[in-house]
Amino acid sequence: MTEGQELEMDSRPLGLVLLTGLYLFFFIVTATSYGNPFPFLGRIYVGTAAKSIVFVDSLICLYLFLGIYKRQLLTWYCLIGYNLFEVVNTIINLNMITTAELERIIGEPIDKEALVVNNIASALAILLLTQYIYRHRAFFTNRRHYLF
Repeated sequence: MTEGQELEMDSRPLGLVLLTGLYLFFFIVTATSYGNPFPFLGRIYVGTAAKSIVFVDSLICLYLFLGIYKRQLLTWYCLIGYNLFEVVNTIINLNMITTAELERIIGEPIDKEALVVNNIASALAILLLTQYIYRHRAFFTNRRHYLF
């Protein structure tokens, strides 16, 4: 490792390290849901469609993870857009997908109130995460357009 790389690793803020780990976790969670039904924009996809959506979402999460690790400024914009899209997707899914449809696909009864509370809580967490990312734009110092 060169002296410049060591200095960069030493000066990496803790918040950026935690953010990198969080998006690595998001990538792993998304990749492990491959083959399961996937709710997207008010519909539940199964089979090849669900696998395709999960594959694309996994690629996006992988890009976000690597972009945060590399401190890429373009990733800062992508993070904000991706997080806001996830919140919109959650709200659309809550309004368009019925509990009866979920129960039919899952095969178990679902508590509607718990479903709403969990989805709203995750949407609020993503909004708080987006606020943190927005306020810490200075962490993203790499202005190159390509990761490698």
